Amino acid sequence: MKKVPMTVEGEARLREELNHLKTVVRPRVIADIATAREHGDLKENAEYHAAREEQGFAEGRIKEIEGKLSDSQVIDVKSLPASSKVIFGTTVTLFNVDTEDTVTYKIVGDDESDVKVKKISYASPIAKAIIGKEEGDEVVVKIPSGEATYEIEKVQYL
Repeated sequence: MKKVPMTVEGEARLREELNHLKTVVRPRVIADIATAREHGDLKENAEYHAAREEQGFAEGRIKEIEGKLSDSQVIDVKSLPASSKVIFGTTVTLFNVDTEDTVTYKIVGDDESDVKVKKISYASPIAKAIIGKEEGDEVVVKIPSGEATYEIEKVQYL
């Protein structure tokens, strides 16, 4: 199976969620099911059915997280020698040659990506275009409205 890259922060967040699901959500749902069972007829017991549904979601998410963690390759960019080369986990400042705007993104795993906080997936068009390039390089990125040209201004191993 192919390993999926993940940052140290992304792994920690998934482990925290997994721990919460196993130590807080799972015991609470089990207690809710037991309480609902005490109310009698299970066919018409909305509390019981709601608790069982929540249990299904929680168990599904636990399996999903465990699978992601077992398939992950955690990359700590801070432990690598810093250079001007763009790799997974680096924070990159880009200058849009066409609009003269500057934007900074951190290249992260799929589960961690969130454009609102300037984290983009390594599989995104921008990341694919800049990975392997260096400070000062210009790259052309295909975007919905055509193409955009960026200059890589700064690469940080944060």
